[in-house]
Amino acid sequence: MPHRILIFYGSYRADRQGIKLAEYLVRAFAERSADAELVDAKAIGLPMLDRMYKEHPAGEAPPVLEALAEKIRQADAFVFVAGEYNWGIQPGLKNLTDHFLEEWFWRPAAIASYSAGRFAGARAALAWHGTLSEMGMVVVSSSLAVGGIGRAFDSDGAPTGESGASLERAFPRFADDLAWWAEAARSQRARANPPY
Repeated sequence: MPHRILIFYGSYRADRQGIKLAEYLVRAFAERSADAELVDAKAIGLPMLDRMYKEHPAGEAPPVLEALAEKIRQADAFVFVAGEYNWGIQPGLKNLTDHFLEEWFWRPAAIASYSAGRFAGARAALAWHGTLSEMGMVVVSSSLAVGGIGRAFDSDGAPTGESGASLERAFPRFADDLAWWAEAARSQRARANPPY
């Protein structure tokens, strides 16, 4: 059975560059027979966090939260496409993530960071690692980091230049790592109920 992978993207900017990385990942995972879906925080449009999904009475959460909670529960793995804003986490993606908690538990997550500069979002990726771990996910050791995001893809969304070539070289290991953990977690969930 193919792995169900949700790819989360969180920029709200008018001229979004990282969306090309997110769309590349959807295509690249699909080419490896995964069931990959993009979850775009801007398109979903959640309000700033007031109440988490679990804080709504059963059956009374807004429909968009109910639908997204179900997608998260059904997923085998997650990829967070993490832009770096001033050495930190993108607020739109963090806001979406914070609406949920138990729904994330017992699944692996991977981080694909990016930035306009040469550090390729590495500082945001580091911050995300701790956040995702705290939220009950196992963060895989492989990561992707794309610097010069505005020049990493051509007008058709294909990787180009040095950054694009680096991405294509790194993706297979990244995908293999995530698939291994997704399969391990799926097998363990089928064998035994989580301890909490």
